[in-house]
Amino acid sequence: MANIKSQKKRTLTNAKKNLANNSAKSRLKTAIKKVNAAVEAGNKEDAVNAFNTCNSLLDKAQADNLKSKNFVARQKSRLAKAVASL
Repeated sequence: MANIKSQKKRTLTNAKKNLANNSAKSRLKTAIKKVNAAVEAGNKEDAVNAFNTCNSLLDKAQADNLKSKNFVARQKSRLAKAVASL
Protein backbone atom coordinates (compact mmCIF):
# COMPACT_ATOMS: atom_id res chain seq x y z
CA MET A 1 0.00 0.00 0.00
CA ALA A 2 1.17 3.52 -0.76
CA ASN A 3 2.47 5.91 1.87
CA ILE A 4 1.07 9.02 0.21
CA LYS A 5 -2.33 10.12 1.49
CA SER A 6 -3.75 11.05 -1.91
CA GLN A 7 -2.70 7.69 -3.35
CA LYS A 8 -4.42 5.87 -0.48
CA LYS A 9 -7.62 7.77 -1.30
CA ARG A 10 -7.19 7.02 -5.00
CA THR A 11 -6.79 3.29 -4.24
CA LEU A 12 -10.04 3.28 -2.27
CA THR A 13 -12.01 5.16 -4.92
CA ASN A 14 -10.61 2.91 -7.65
CA ALA A 15 -11.78 -0.15 -5.73
CA LYS A 16 -15.29 1.31 -5.30
CA LYS A 17 -15.52 2.25 -8.96
CA ASN A 18 -14.26 -1.18 -9.98
CA LEU A 19 -17.07 -2.84 -8.02
CA ALA A 20 -19.66 -0.52 -9.53
CA ASN A 21 -18.37 -1.11 -13.07
CA ASN A 22 -18.30 -4.88 -12.63
CA SER A 23 -21.83 -4.83 -11.28
CA ALA A 24 -23.08 -2.76 -14.22
CA LYS A 25 -21.35 -5.04 -16.75
CA SER A 26 -22.84 -8.11 -15.10
CA ARG A 27 -26.32 -6.55 -15.10
CA LEU A 28 -25.94 -5.81 -18.81
CA LYS A 29 -24.85 -9.36 -19.65
CA THR A 30 -27.80 -10.75 -17.69
CA ALA A 31 -30.23 -8.47 -19.55
CA ILE A 32 -28.85 -9.62 -22.92
CA LYS A 33 -29.21 -13.26 -21.84
CA LYS A 34 -32.82 -12.64 -20.77
CA VAL A 35 -33.70 -11.26 -24.20
CA ASN A 36 -32.08 -14.22 -25.93
CA ALA A 37 -33.80 -16.69 -23.59
CA ALA A 38 -37.21 -15.10 -24.24
CA VAL A 39 -36.60 -15.28 -27.99
CA GLU A 40 -35.56 -18.94 -27.70
CA ALA A 41 -38.74 -19.68 -25.74
CA GLY A 42 -40.83 -17.87 -28.35
CA ASN A 43 -42.39 -15.52 -25.79
CA LYS A 44 -42.84 -12.25 -27.65
CA GLU A 45 -44.20 -10.20 -24.75
CA ASP A 46 -41.33 -11.11 -22.42
CA ALA A 47 -38.83 -10.61 -25.25
CA VAL A 48 -40.09 -7.09 -25.95
CA ASN A 49 -40.03 -6.13 -22.26
CA ALA A 50 -36.55 -7.56 -21.80
CA PHE A 51 -35.40 -5.84 -25.00
CA ASN A 52 -36.60 -2.45 -23.77
CA THR A 53 -34.81 -2.92 -20.46
CA CYS A 54 -31.68 -4.09 -22.22
CA ASN A 55 -31.69 -1.06 -24.55
CA SER A 56 -31.67 1.35 -21.63
CA LEU A 57 -28.85 -0.59 -19.93
CA LEU A 58 -26.84 -0.56 -23.17
CA ASP A 59 -27.30 3.21 -23.49
CA LYS A 60 -26.23 3.71 -19.88
CA ALA A 61 -23.16 1.51 -20.38
CA GLN A 62 -22.16 3.59 -23.38
CA ALA A 63 -22.72 6.85 -21.49
CA ASP A 64 -20.56 5.59 -18.62
CA ASN A 65 -17.81 4.46 -21.04
CA LEU A 66 -18.19 0.83 -19.99
CA LYS A 67 -18.88 -0.34 -23.55
CA SER A 68 -17.96 1.20 -26.89
CA LYS A 69 -20.58 2.71 -29.16
CA ASN A 70 -19.92 0.05 -31.79
CA PHE A 71 -20.53 -2.74 -29.26
CA VAL A 72 -23.77 -1.09 -28.17
CA ALA A 73 -24.97 -0.57 -31.75
CA ARG A 74 -24.12 -4.16 -32.67
CA GLN A 75 -25.93 -5.62 -29.65
CA LYS A 76 -29.02 -3.46 -30.20
CA SER A 77 -29.15 -4.50 -33.83
CA ARG A 78 -28.78 -8.21 -33.07
CA LEU A 79 -31.35 -8.14 -30.30
CA ALA A 80 -33.86 -6.10 -32.34
CA LYS A 81 -33.48 -8.54 -35.22
CA ALA A 82 -34.05 -11.49 -32.90
CA VAL A 83 -37.13 -9.93 -31.29
CA ALA A 84 -38.57 -8.96 -34.69
CA SER A 85 -38.23 -12.55 -35.89
CA LEU A 86 -40.91 -13.66 -33.40
